Amino acid sequence: MNTSKRQLKHRPQFQPNPEQLATWPKDISGNGINGLGETESRRPTPIMWHDPDILAHGELQKWFWAQGAKAPEMAEKRAERQKLIDAGSPPVAENPDVSPLTPQQAHDEIHRVAREAGADIVGIARLDPEWVFEGYECEYPTVIILGAVMDHDKLSKAPEIEAGLEVVDKYARGWVIGRPLEAWLRERGHDALCHGGPMAGPVNMLPAALACGFGELGKHGSLINREFGSSFRLSMVLTDIPTTYDSVDEFAADDFCMGCQVCTNACPVDAISDLKQLVRGAEKWYVDFDRCFTYFAETYGCAICIAVCPWSFPERAPKLAEKWTRRRQRKQAEAVLAESPG
Repeated sequence: MNTSKRQLKHRPQFQPNPEQLATWPKDISGNGINGLGETESRRPTPIMWHDPDILAHGELQKWFWAQGAKAPEMAEKRAERQKLIDAGSPPVAENPDVSPLTPQQAHDEIHRVAREAGADIVGIARLDPEWVFEGYECEYPTVIILGAVMDHDKLSKAPEIEAGLEVVDKYARGWVIGRPLEAWLRERGHDALCHGGPMAGPVNMLPAALACGFGELGKHGSLINREFGSSFRLSMVLTDIPTTYDSVDEFAADDFCMGCQVCTNACPVDAISDLKQLVRGAEKWYVDFDRCFTYFAETYGCAICIAVCPWSFPERAPKLAEKWTRRRQRKQAEAVLAESPG
């Protein structure tokens, strides 16, 4: 594995547990698996939260799960979540006694059903094959992304176990939200498959969430939503129902991240870069996997970066979105005037 070579003067130097280090694959960088520095676009390669037997870092993933299981309250919450996962999907109705919906009606009903099930954020996107992990297949044409907002007071305890428990709780909430929507679609005769965290399904939910209006990618590698900042977790429902789609939502969070140092300075292992990097052919914010996961694995999933993100504090994101949108619009107007003749 590759560890940070820079001595962090403004924070203690973290020393990973030797047992953890022994599980890392030799001469294989997680950044390489993620496609850091690659100039061509390609599908993402599974790196974590899949069957460990197919992962280069599979033993590391097992080690992480084993550490959390040592805490009784964490083990209990994980067991409760597993019951939701194991519940399975209802059958698809062969002869549904319902009137067909137009694509726009289907869109509106999906939002209604998801909101009634408890979703805080809902978006629908046409599934791009580039979002499907290598080694997986996905024939569904549509992905519905659902967001469950976290309790920021609990999240702010990161990297203590209180924050880890809140993450587990909200991943479970994703299943609670997704199952009723999955059932509603199947009752109408449409195939549907619910999937929530923490394990990854066939589709990378992050680009799907960006495409259907959840917000922008932050410097910390997580989404920033105009209402809830980064304080939420994702689940999804794949389906074949004909529907209209939601749009990308941009509100200049990217401009904000360009000048913000909060998550960069807060990261205990200096994994967050001030510069965008080339990843599978696209320039984007990227978090160094080889640095990040050493700390993540020993702190119930860490989450410091999203806890300290200025957008994540309650009621702050809408104000920031309004302010930075106006700022971008003003700069764009000034640029147009500067280019105008005379």
